Amino acid sequence: MREVARRLGRAASTISRELRRNAATRSGSLAYRATTAQWHAERSARRLKQAKLALNAALRTYVEERLAGVVVAPSGAPVPGPAVRWKGRRHGPRKHRRWANAWSPEQIARRLPVDFPDDETMRISHEAIYQALFVQSRGALRRELTACLRTGRVLRMPRARMRGRSKTFISPEIMIGQRPAEAADRAMPGHWEGDLILGLGSSAIGTLVERMTRFTLLLHLPRMTGHGHEARVKNGPALAGHGAEAVCDAITRTIITLPEQLRQSLTWDQGTEMAQHARLKIDAGIQVYFCDPHSPWQRGTNENTNGLLRQYFPKGTDLSMHSADDIAAVAAALNARPRKTLAWKTPAEALDQLLISATSSDVRN
Repeated sequence: MREVARRLGRAASTISRELRRNAATRSGSLAYRATTAQWHAERSARRLKQAKLALNAALRTYVEERLAGVVVAPSGAPVPGPAVRWKGRRHGPRKHRRWANAWSPEQIARRLPVDFPDDETMRISHEAIYQALFVQSRGALRRELTACLRTGRVLRMPRARMRGRSKTFISPEIMIGQRPAEAADRAMPGHWEGDLILGLGSSAIGTLVERMTRFTLLLHLPRMTGHGHEARVKNGPALAGHGAEAVCDAITRTIITLPEQLRQSLTWDQGTEMAQHARLKIDAGIQVYFCDPHSPWQRGTNENTNGLLRQYFPKGTDLSMHSADDIAAVAAALNARPRKTLAWKTPAEALDQLLISATSSDVRN
């Protein structure tokens, strides 16, 4: 049984329950036959069973109030909040935002035993709440209440589907765990972190930060001809200006001006704008490493710098309005700020000191 579970990638207890639940009994003993098991499973799926929320009005009221209850001011007056709409296709089919108590289904399910310790009828799992929201045949909760979920999704996104979304251009040998040790402890210069900051209308500016000196380079990513007027060609360049080809060219153009010892590695998130990392390694001579999914702290220096840059490039503004000279001026201003982590030297001074030391050692050798 354990070998079967191992080959199927399941727990042994799952296999054991399947054998007990759907085994054939006609011969007088428990013999597992796939066709019989499938018949049992289909019969069980057809059986009529009312949802707990449909049967228990008090439980349904409790769930709805925590999920969609009105936000109330300290004075007791209801606060409807602004009407905030999802913009753009990046967000997919979602309900428009609304202000509500907006407890998550798990918070509701975990709070019930606290509020009703002696009432066993006031119990429900968070999965049952999700099912009541997303599967209307198991209803009892109105579909529009999905607007009170944090994501606002009207359709469920299975975790298995999310796990299956692997980036085809990323392989294990270029994950952050394979990055040299001197990059992690900032012992040697030349190791960079990079990202994009996004603005209105899918505008973007690229950011590169050297881990040891905090020296910052900004990438000018202008929109391509036809953006906003022509339909994007399938498998063609991203007209917004921050597709894989445009980002690769911008990094190469910017970082190739630095000495070779300052082009050791570049750590990026798993955005598709870095799909041409192999070409970047050839053109710019820098090895690219990728962070784990949803792990921005693995590029902490870059995330901190992006926060500083928002002083100049606020969220919700069109970043394409800034010229290359504007962006260079902001980078110079940032590199002229003294930093506590550099003993109040500026990133420009720290980088100059490294370059002078490197040149002196080359002369002596």
